[in-house]
Amino acid sequence: MKDMLRACVLDQPGSWDRYTDQRRKPLEFDVGEHVFPTPTTGIGRAIKTKKLNSRFIGPMEVLRQYGPVAYQVALPSHLSNLHDVFHVSQLRKYTSDAAHVLKPELVKLRENLTFQVTSVRIDD
Repeated sequence: MKDMLRACVLDQPGSWDRYTDQRRKPLEFDVGEHVFPTPTTGIGRAIKTKKLNSRFIGPMEVLRQYGPVAYQVALPSHLSNLHDVFHVSQLRKYTSDAAHVLKPELVKLRENLTFQVTSVRIDD
């Protein structure tokens, strides 16, 4: 493998070293920012349902930074058995948006404790 890399470098000098950093993005989070831990980490194994897991869990607040690549996040109580420090590659930045907040509707119950179901259309 090393020989193949050397041959490629000798054939095309000057282009291989810049190519490695084209897709890399440095990620940094400040204390107090909100992030999404990806459920493929330990969080995904702690949640019982597998098929219906969401892509991200959170948002969760960054509590502390340990070095350049490790962050401690505030986990909710139902995930308190997990380690709360994540590698930067396991976190995604959360951008706040008012459309993300859902307002609960008041449900009117009948005397027999049933309620009327209304259909809702969700647009993409």
